[in-house]
Parts: sequence; structure tokens; C-alpha cells
Amino acid sequence: MEKKNMIIIGVVVVIIAIIAAVFATGALNNNGPTTAFTTDFMTGSFTGNVEKANTNESFVASYTDKEHNITYNLTTLDNSSALMEIYRFQGVKGPDHRSYNGVDWNIYFGEAMPAVNNTTNVSSNQSMGIIICESQQKSQGYVIYAIFSDLNKVNFTLNTFGESYTGYIEPLLKTISLKQSSNVPSVSQEFGLSDDEFKQQIDLIRQVNAGNLSAVQG
Repeated sequence: MEKKNMIIIGVVVVIIAIIAAVFATGALNNNGPTTAFTTDFMTGSFTGNVEKANTNESFVASYTDKEHNITYNLTTLDNSSALMEIYRFQGVKGPDHRSYNGVDWNIYFGEAMPAVNNTTNVSSNQSMGIIICESQQKSQGYVIYAIFSDLNKVNFTLNTFGESYTGYIEPLLKTISLKQSSNVPSVSQEFGLSDDEFKQQIDLIRQVNAGNLSAVQG
């Protein structure tokens, strides 16, 4: 398969690399318990009892709410806007725009089927809901992936009106403080490409969006 098409026709794998981070369970409030966290690139507080996972990565973090089957993957990179161009091309819906604590966020929604034995041939009631929150600052982008694995436990909708957003994502974003980092990974590194190869991918996507389907043929 030609490298020029590898991103366009491939399935984006949600980043699951994880980082060791400090967290503490907060006092009860109107939404129940909260779990504070801190990483090298952001701090905030989750709704519910959320556990961290350990890794030695500096720019990726992962946390899990086992009661509600929610996984939160956090990352930072140089150009999160370019990353979202790829996700939008692949069908992620949005963005909706929200601002909390002086931070502008782009909110995207998607659905996915879990892979079982290298296939996604599973029943529709096993689908997962995904909310992606992205904020591009001057020289650094920030991305929060929230994966809702059991839609019987949390009402998920492809907009900001469902419980998945109002009960878990919005309260999280309201607590987020961003930290500026040095030597953050490039978006091209996330896909194992050189900067020139990644630029080619983005150029192809923009050509297709403009109606030039021949850009990916051959």
C-alpha cells in the first residue's frame, strides 16, 4: 500500500499510551466524588472515582473510571489542529466550540466498534462513544479523548446534550489548567512519518475535501 494513502484509508488508533500522574479523590459535591489529577502538561479533575495507569511517557496520560467504563486519554503535541483535520476527514463530527477558564476548546464526537479477534464484527449495542476535546495554543496543542465503552451505563449522544458530555466532559473542562511544555512531540511523530510525509497527507486530505478525488487514486 502506498504510504501517501496510509492515513486516509487506515483506521486511526486512539492514543492509549499512558503516564504516571498524581491524583486524589475530592470531597463529595452535587455530581458525586471527583478525582483530581496532574500531568506535565495539564491539571484538572474528573467526575467520579478515576484511577491512573502507569507509564514512563511524559506527554501522554491515561485514566479509567471503572464504574462507568470510561477511559480518558490525554496528550499534547505541537499541532493538534492538523490532527483534527485527519479525524474530521474520517468522519468525526464537529466541532462545537466552548470556552472554560480562558481556554477555547473544539469538541468532536464519534462512534466506534471494538475490535474482537482482529475484527469489528460485533453487535451494534457494543459500540463505543468517543468525545475528543482539542485546544491549539500558540505553539502547543492539547487533546483529551474520552471513550465510553458501555453505552448502557452512560447516555451518549453525538452532541453536547447527552449525559456523556454534560455529566463528565463539561465538568472536566471547567477544571482544566494547561501547562506549557518544551520539546513536545510533533503530530508527524504520532503517525511514524517525517514532517514532509505528514505534510503530504494533509495536502491530500485538503485536495479530496476540495473535490479532487484523483489525489488518492493510483
